[in-house]
Amino acid sequence: MEILRTPDERFENLPGYSFDPHYVDDLPGYADLRMHYVDVRPTPATGTVLCLHGQPTWSYLYRKMIPIFAGAGHRVVAPDLFGFGRSDKPADDGVYTYAFHLESLRQFVVRLDLRDVTLVCQDWGGILGLAIVPGMPERFSRLVVMNTFIPTGRDLGEGFSTWRDYNRSRPDLDVGRLLKRAVPDLSDAEAAAYDAPFPDARYKAGVRRFPELVPADPSMPGAEEGRQARTFWRRDWQGQSFMAVGMRDPVIPPVAMTHLRTLIRGCPAPLELADAGHFVQEHGDVVARAALHSFSAPAGQSSR
Repeated sequence: MEILRTPDERFENLPGYSFDPHYVDDLPGYADLRMHYVDVRPTPATGTVLCLHGQPTWSYLYRKMIPIFAGAGHRVVAPDLFGFGRSDKPADDGVYTYAFHLESLRQFVVRLDLRDVTLVCQDWGGILGLAIVPGMPERFSRLVVMNTFIPTGRDLGEGFSTWRDYNRSRPDLDVGRLLKRAVPDLSDAEAAAYDAPFPDARYKAGVRRFPELVPADPSMPGAEEGRQARTFWRRDWQGQSFMAVGMRDPVIPPVAMTHLRTLIRGCPAPLELADAGHFVQEHGDVVARAALHSFSAPAGQSSR
């Protein structure tokens, strides 16, 4: 297996992102692959916030949320999935499967022995994150969920189909340009930071594959995990929840988030961000503060 590793110098002087790198290279079943993660630890720390990115982003997406959670006394861990960010990138598109990503994330949580976890997720971070919790519910206490869904093999709608076709037509997807289009006030330097992990198309196998892995048919890998996840979150979830919705998301629109809310036991009314699109974390300071307020509010009080 050819493994690509983005040169460190591409991650120097990124705006708003001065976090020290941390690595784990001994995940069972992932020999020779190194996963990067941000790990900010206040002293003392109260619980852990686990921030999971989606496609085609990386932990840079959480640069506005990490300081807010850490400032409130929480350890904040934000991994880069294999194929993204500072993590290693197998060059063969075929390496990237639903099981490859799901199991690596499970092993990461166990390897770091994360407990009293607040799961913060969006996009594929939600597809994977919401699927791992049912197998280790004792580790998770709270949920902050942004534009994502739990696929079970049903039709995913026109917005997703359009995005998948667009991604297929661009094997060398211009990630920075995409983010700039989705977040109009993103600076050129910030857009370049989203490009940093990908020196050329060889590094983008993970980017190319993710839309193809979403279970759009009941027989696809991941569909059964999605069905189990829906049952768990609707029936068995015991923790606190907070939802933030980017109201301008064409891929996972507000109606999809309304449906997701019905699947999460006890989820209060969402924070609706009128100016946010798919990448809700670009409004992350607002979301993080609102989530912390919601979790600390007396039972029954509004989350906003």
